[in-house]
Amino acid sequence: MSFQAARPLDAWNWLILPGLACLVASLVLALPFQLFGFSWPEPVFVLVPAFVWAVVRPSILPPIILFGLGLCLDLMWGNAAGVWPLSILVGYLAVLATRGMASGQGREANWIWFGLMCGLVELIAYLVTAISTQVAPNLAGAGWQWLVTTALYPIAHRLIERFEDTDVRYR
Repeated sequence: MSFQAARPLDAWNWLILPGLACLVASLVLALPFQLFGFSWPEPVFVLVPAFVWAVVRPSILPPIILFGLGLCLDLMWGNAAGVWPLSILVGYLAVLATRGMASGQGREANWIWFGLMCGLVELIAYLVTAISTQVAPNLAGAGWQWLVTTALYPIAHRLIERFEDTDVRYR
């Protein structure tokens, strides 16, 4: 832990760059490219900043940005408008509600916490999609998406380490 004074967060590095990186990564993996007959996995990259923003420094702007990113996912993946914004915001709120209990835990505990948030988000998206389309999505595909999204935790951990000194309440 550093003994430097907390440095302020600028919106560009804290909100805009992670959001744009999530969109670009989602667009790249949504390209119609197959390797050995398999499509690329489509993790929900937006859950990485959703988790980090709730853990490190909750504020009013992340939910607005997460809503916009969720709408972009709906457009890109062809879902009904609102499926991913609703799911992502519920996951964000769940992390926010458990922040006091889980903040400052070790890497493994946070990875489990991230996986639980991903599972909640995926479950809500699955149920809303099944109800709105009257057709249940492929359960194996949803499970695979949860698995590859949960595997993104090292990126979230890196962001948490990078920005944890900006909020002295997190230490």
